[in-house]
Amino acid sequence: MRDKQALCGVAVTLALAAAFAPAAALAEAPFSFATTPGKLPKDIVPLLYDAHLVPNIADDTFSGQQSVEIEVLRATKRIVLNAANLAIDEATLLGPGKTRQALQPILDEKQETLAFELKSPLAPGRYTLALRFRGQINREGRGLFQVRYKAGGVDKKLVATTMEPSDARRMLPTWDEPAFRARFRLTVDVPASFKAYSNTPALKQEKLAGGLQRIAFAPTPKMPSYLVVLVAGEMERVTARQDGVEIGIVTTEGKLGATAFPLAATRDLLRYYNNYFGVPYPLAKLDQIAIPGGFNGAMENWGGIVYNEATLLYDPKKSPEDVKKLTFEVNAHEVAHQWFGNLVTMAWWDNLWLNEGFASWMASKATERFHPEWRPYLDGIVERESVLNLDARKTTHPIQTRIDNEEQAAGAFDAITYVKGQGFLRMLENYVGETKFRKGIRAYIAAHQYSNTTTADLWTAIETASGKPVARLAADWTTQPGFPLISVAQACEDGKRKVTLLQEQYRLDEPALEDRLWNVPLQVGTVGGRAWTTLLTNRSTTITQGGCEGALVVDPDSVGFFRIQYDRASFDALAANAAQLPDPTRLKFLLDTWSLVTAGRTPLASYLALVAKYGEEPRLAVWESILSNLGTLQNLARGEPESALIRRFVLRFVQPRFDKLGWEPKDGETLEDSRLRPLLAGALARAGDERAIAEARRLFARYTADPSSISPEMLDFVINTAGRYADAATYAALGKALAAATTDEERYRIGGAMTLVLDPALAGRTLDMALSPQTPANLVGNIVTGVGREHPEQAWAFATANRSALVASADAVARNRAVASVVASSSDVRHADMMEHYVAQNFGPDALVEARRIGSGIRVRAAQKARLLPQARAALAAQPR
Repeated sequence: MRDKQALCGVAVTLALAAAFAPAAALAEAPFSFATTPGKLPKDIVPLLYDAHLVPNIADDTFSGQQSVEIEVLRATKRIVLNAANLAIDEATLLGPGKTRQALQPILDEKQETLAFELKSPLAPGRYTLALRFRGQINREGRGLFQVRYKAGGVDKKLVATTMEPSDARRMLPTWDEPAFRARFRLTVDVPASFKAYSNTPALKQEKLAGGLQRIAFAPTPKMPSYLVVLVAGEMERVTARQDGVEIGIVTTEGKLGATAFPLAATRDLLRYYNNYFGVPYPLAKLDQIAIPGGFNGAMENWGGIVYNEATLLYDPKKSPEDVKKLTFEVNAHEVAHQWFGNLVTMAWWDNLWLNEGFASWMASKATERFHPEWRPYLDGIVERESVLNLDARKTTHPIQTRIDNEEQAAGAFDAITYVKGQGFLRMLENYVGETKFRKGIRAYIAAHQYSNTTTADLWTAIETASGKPVARLAADWTTQPGFPLISVAQACEDGKRKVTLLQEQYRLDEPALEDRLWNVPLQVGTVGGRAWTTLLTNRSTTITQGGCEGALVVDPDSVGFFRIQYDRASFDALAANAAQLPDPTRLKFLLDTWSLVTAGRTPLASYLALVAKYGEEPRLAVWESILSNLGTLQNLARGEPESALIRRFVLRFVQPRFDKLGWEPKDGETLEDSRLRPLLAGALARAGDERAIAEARRLFARYTADPSSISPEMLDFVINTAGRYADAATYAALGKALAAATTDEERYRIGGAMTLVLDPALAGRTLDMALSPQTPANLVGNIVTGVGREHPEQAWAFATANRSALVASADAVARNRAVASVVASSSDVRHADMMEHYVAQNFGPDALVEARRIGSGIRVRAAQKARLLPQARAALAAQPR
């Protein structure tokens, strides 16, 4: 998994006929090893890797040897597996009767394969392939990589792994495709001061000459190679037990004070998931390993999950509530993977969403279960908004999309896979019922544990449990790109309400050429009253309700992955009582109205009038949505005459609510109010409020003298505002604080603020940080893209001048987006044209797919700018000064 910060598919898709072709025409077959896609032949399978690694920590290289027990399924004269950036020093095949055959390696760097041609065919049976090899410990997070950090002012180094989707081959020659499940038995030689962690507990530890030790780990269960993990360094570990499993939180030295929350959270999650899935967690231990850099987000290795420490550790004395929330959500996602992804694995990367969409959906359920005070369901609605906007463009792709190679597999780790996958599952669960849905999930896990699946296996299980047409409905949503707009009209006839529902594909860029339809589960009811569920299977339908009383509402709980456009009377009825609507209804009404404004279907004045009714809004998520949309308007107006009008509207809207909160916390205030304070303060500062900017500067001066003098909740506001409006002295103070930071949470916060700086000269100094040897590889792209939000042309010039360094620092998932994303926030069509031309000239076709998606976003914003700024001028020119 890559977390939300790291998230930034590929192309054309299957279309459904207008009258809905039979499900069989679109249905995917159940899992079959023989027919699963991939480059590797299916005539040989690995059974057990017995691998020994010797990292050379000083010079970032390693040597290794392994014997792989293989089974030949069909006679063959060729052995083919994966290897990348490895030198093969010796290869031997051991056969029945201890026969030994020396092999000559054939390495294909482009295909990342290692092949051996045999003199005569191997008969079916078991053999052992013995290899000696050498490789590189990478600076970027690919395969085995190194992390440099400081502990107590002393320079340190550790090594760690991240293998997904196809980087295990950079550490071990492997059958590195997810359908090739095997057991792994790992032994490693590391310095005596190190501790080492892998998927399973250490069985044996012995001293070696030269200040080394050898650590041998227990064999793993059958699993795909991308789940192999090794972390070794000067680490500390705290433990607890839950349901017979040892849970460990592992950190670099001096950070045990930030482990209590993730340890307690992991215990809760393990207990919850054991019960939900009905199959207990099957390994002896579960380590949660926090490393200070190297990669962003987290990786769900079975039994040894690795996190960037900012996504696992939480120090209540130093970290705001948002960090606590993030760490729980990422923890919940990764632990869910131990079942969905690890115990049961998608057959091939075209079904990546079976891993990621389900883990995201499960994490949301777990967060709602343990932390309802965060109102995670509302957060999920806001998060879904970003992917609805992506999915409403011609460059989108289906949840399930064809993957032909490793680069495309890396590109599939995007918001469609994670967030649309999660959103569809939420809608499906609501349609079939929570109890029946869980029954289907349990049956699926039990039937396919230690194996692989396709979506067909999952739909069969849920359809059997629910008795509803799951496969047909799911095909619409997983194999088609995009989603529908549901137009709603009502009329009162003979005392009964007739509601007409019409669906069409919703687009933000240009009308869809395809005539797509969806099976759409809809709830239709009245505000505060009963809602009826209907399945919209055609272009339109009309339903009749018993009376005309109450305001009509469609999808009141906001579970649908679609937009809603009400007729004028229905819209006005909801708007008249907007502040009193239930939370999810109120939020979805706002979100859909804004999207319809950006699509040119509703005037901006309607949205601004609606927003004005939300001045006393109690929910943080609703404020986040409103301020995000107003922030979009501000961005579109940057450098334009309308900018002052929009900023004035923001100030007049936000100031009264902030004045009630005040700068200092009040006794008994809610958690939402304590989190809302910095959000509103930041909005005021971004809109140019001199009092908010001055207060941030005053607090930043206190922070530089004593970081503990600022409450954790206000840290982001203070640091970000100081960074945005920094002069040379403030910028230097930020740089000093960054150099002194001891955790990734601090580095992300301070470094991120330095990318926001408005002064172009200081922005240039931030860009230069990206090339510093002290900058971790995983932060290089963040820095350049961050500066690109305010200074796209400056950042672009830097990125193209330093293209090789930028790409070399990126991991597999970020590589194809590393350059194109630098101008991703622009609303200037020239930037889209320039970027796409450059990528076409300098990168491969899969990078160009990503570039065109980013270019599409730029062009959509350019069109919105042309449409919305004149409307803003007309709507806001008369507002009081």
